[in-house]
This record gives sequence, C-alpha cells and structure tokens, in this order.
Amino acid sequence: MKEIHEFTILERRQPTPQYVILVLGHGGTMQPIAPGQFVEVQVEGDPRVMLRRPISVHDADAAKGTLTLLIQIVGNGTRRLAGLKEGDRLNLVYPLGHGFTTDIDAASRTLLVGGGAGIAPLLHLSKALSAKGIRPSVLLGGRTASLIPVHREFEPYADVLLCTDDGSMGHHGMVTTHPAFSQQWDMIYTCGPTPMMKAVARSAAERNIRCEVSLENMMACGVGACLCCVTDTDQGHRCVCKDGPVFDISTMKKWYQC
Repeated sequence: MKEIHEFTILERRQPTPQYVILVLGHGGTMQPIAPGQFVEVQVEGDPRVMLRRPISVHDADAAKGTLTLLIQIVGNGTRRLAGLKEGDRLNLVYPLGHGFTTDIDAASRTLLVGGGAGIAPLLHLSKALSAKGIRPSVLLGGRTASLIPVHREFEPYADVLLCTDDGSMGHHGMVTTHPAFSQQWDMIYTCGPTPMMKAVARSAAERNIRCEVSLENMMACGVGACLCCVTDTDQGHRCVCKDGPVFDISTMKKWYQC
C-alpha cells in the first residue's frame, strides 16, 4: 500500500560532484521496500519544478525506518534536492512500482549491470541477494571514474567489476565488452542508460540467460494515471511506473530489438 510521509534528512554525502547521497528517516518503522522499487519526491522552493521526481531506492531498512537515495544531478529538480542539508525535510510517496525478482536459487551465478543513476537500486538488490546466500557479481560502468561514485559500498555483498569509457577506472570499454560479461550467468539484472540495457538484454536473450531490466522512462504521477511513461511490450502498452519499472526481457522483445 502506498504511503505519503515526511522524512528528515539524517545524513548527506557528496562522493563526486555529480552525485549526492541522502539518508532519510521518519522516526518509526516503515513498509518494506523491495529492491527496484522507487519513491516520488516532492521538490519545494523552485517554481520551475512542479511535479514530484521519481528516485530509485538505493538502500532501505524498514525496521529502522530509514531509506537512502543516490541522486544524480541532471536538472533543476535534482539540483534542488542535492542542495538540501541534514535536518531538512522531504515529502515522499512510497513504495512505488514492481521490483526485481529475488526468489532465485542460492546457487545461481548472478550478474548485476549498472550505469549512471542506474547504479542506485543495485545496492539494495545486492544486499537482498546476499541475505539469501547469493554473492553476485556487480559490473558498474560509466563514461569516466567520477560517474561511478559508490562502488566500495557494494564490496561487503558482491564481487565488484568496473569499467569506464575513457579507461580512468577498471576495464577500458563498455560493460558489454568487459571479459566477465561474456561468461555464462544464470541471472542478469540491469539498470542504467537505455542503450546499455538494450545491449545487455539482447546478449542475454541470445545466450538464453534470464534477465530483468529496470526502465527509466519519464514519469509524472508514479501510479499509472498520467500515461506519460508508457512503453511498448510484447504484451501491449504498459506503464513503467505501475507495471514496472522492472520487466523480464521475455516480455520485452519489441523494446530491446528496436
């Protein structure tokens, strides 16, 4: 069930100029948030920002009533959020959307592929898989090192693999050219820029690997009412905010083949 709550910023960190991490709490327990679900954040103080902003949940602890957002600064809304301080308050609608499947065999060889702001939900997913006895590999990519801001946070829960387009960190090249990507995996999860996810999905389909993608379409309402985030699937048009954002690629040939 969706809730609206006022959260207080408990901690603010800025690991790179492009990213800010906000740890939020509202003083009590909260609904569990599945890896891959998101929140809609109300942005105040800027007349240019009228709609809530959808932000992936980077981490969550329902018992403590805290959640963490990794925000990439790309426009007026995210710039305003990045400028908030500890003690400021944020109004959130949560939990929204359908998350990643975590009910998989503990022996599964599992790969998580992320790029840009798509790195955000993979930490919560890594922790969930680790709790089930699965140590995934996490392949994180970006144009340059400063666009891979939180890779060390994954290390207690996953084997971390890095690559950059300019060679400033890890493998020199895209995620699909990393040697580990071509290995045989039982399950691949991916979130990031659309061209990257389509390339990952096509490769997984060709190799008969189960794969889930988390789409990042433009959203407004977050509940399937405004229809601005609709995407074409093999099962017809679906709202990314309500029917996703996570989809199994077995239903997404129309999306990844175009």
